Amino acid sequence: MGGQKNIEIMDTTLRDGEQTSGVSFLPSEKLQIAKLLLEELKVDRIEVASARVSDGEMEGVKKITHWAKERKFLDKVEVLGFVDTPKSVDWLVEAGAKVLNLLTKGSLNHLTHQLKKTPEEHFQEIEECIRYAIDKGIAVNVYLEDWSNGMRNSREYTLDLIHFLSTLQVRRIMLPDTLGLLQPEEVKSFLLLITEKFPTVHFDFHAHNDYDLSVANVLQAVACGAKGIHTTVNGLGERTGNAPLESVVAVIKDFTEYDLGIKENKIYRISKLVEQFSGLHIPANKPVVGENVFTQTAGVHADGDNKKNLYYSDLMPERFGRTRKYALGKTSGKANILKNLQELGISLEPDELTKVTQRIIDLGDRKERVTTEDLPYIISDVLQNNSIKTDISIDGYHMVHSKGLKPSVQLRMKIHEEYYEQNASGDGQYDSFMKALKKIYKSLNKELPKLTDFHISIPPGGKTDAFVECVITWDYGKIFKTKGLDSDQTIAAMKATEKMLNIIEQLNKTNQEKLNSYGNEYSPITW
Repeated sequence: MGGQKNIEIMDTTLRDGEQTSGVSFLPSEKLQIAKLLLEELKVDRIEVASARVSDGEMEGVKKITHWAKERKFLDKVEVLGFVDTPKSVDWLVEAGAKVLNLLTKGSLNHLTHQLKKTPEEHFQEIEECIRYAIDKGIAVNVYLEDWSNGMRNSREYTLDLIHFLSTLQVRRIMLPDTLGLLQPEEVKSFLLLITEKFPTVHFDFHAHNDYDLSVANVLQAVACGAKGIHTTVNGLGERTGNAPLESVVAVIKDFTEYDLGIKENKIYRISKLVEQFSGLHIPANKPVVGENVFTQTAGVHADGDNKKNLYYSDLMPERFGRTRKYALGKTSGKANILKNLQELGISLEPDELTKVTQRIIDLGDRKERVTTEDLPYIISDVLQNNSIKTDISIDGYHMVHSKGLKPSVQLRMKIHEEYYEQNASGDGQYDSFMKALKKIYKSLNKELPKLTDFHISIPPGGKTDAFVECVITWDYGKIFKTKGLDSDQTIAAMKATEKMLNIIEQLNKTNQEKLNSYGNEYSPITW
């Protein structure tokens, strides 16, 4: 480990990450990601492409190198190339790149069966390629493809290759676990052996995640003398992907004494951009960048945070440009709701808080996803329900909505312990519901208010699973509004209508009592 204080982060999202099945970045997207990686996140190096892949790849590299040259970042931009003198080197020169990551065979198995060459032939061709690159003004790092298998099964060959490379003008030797097959103890054993044998060589470690051990292996590699680590944003990469940049940064920062130049608070921003450009959704429970990572659902956790930060850890969301959230669901309890209410600047009476909590628990039992943005809607709904006596309720309904046929509703209402049923069809499901309701009220010689406005909304930033709030304005001599809340907009409208029925029922009852009290001198008021 020597006196080294810093670990280099080389991000290969734009090269190895793009080998993720179905992921292909546009040249303009590559440039945006490169800018964020180098300027905002401040990684030490980026690997942006493989040489000789396509015209699109050439265009993308040219965009990045043109920008990087202006910003004096050109020595931080690297391109994978092959032992194919002069083709890969000439490709880099045309693309404006200055650093070649030369792919060599790190295992005898790969050399024998893929290249069908002897070690002497391969070494000679590697030296020829490196000399040609340097003559063209290109700096060289070297990959040992399948190095992990080489150390397991052909160690003498692999160590001979490292020794040979150490005699050439090579900046870094890069050790990939190409198939993601190593366990931490092997990483420790191999790295200690190599770094002790070649103490002056800069070694990078390149982990894959086939056994979900990439981050653990990175931690061992750093502890055992690796001076650089390769990552990808969101862990993109072939098969199960590479070591995720976000997790690697967190573990090196928290579990080692090494320094990183990374601006952690930019991680979430670039993670979301790569998610958008790649079309590959970040799992909700993915460490550091997943949607649920800094969201407490259990009420006991929120309660502990309120009292003495009892659930504190070094993984604070602010480090990564995020904030802690307290999810709302059947296990959240009053503590989570209080946390969310504090954010919204809302305070409730104890009985109101109890009712809001119960409503969220009920929704959680139905597997509804409740968000902070939904909370004001739920509170409004509960408070309005609080003030309305329920003498009338929708007891049951059956809706039919088919293409080419008019929507219809079979409706059963409960009015003062009596049940009434009607069928109706209309221009929509809610229209059908209202027509069936009017039939019931007509049979009772009762009038309904006039509907004057109908407004549907979801919380700002809401998704397709968000709650829908329906606000209906009624004219019953005086204008008033009722609200309904549900994940289905028709049901939300029906709930708003149910509230209206109870309001006018109470109003008519109050007016009748006043009539009885004052006799003919009383003129009924309207509301």
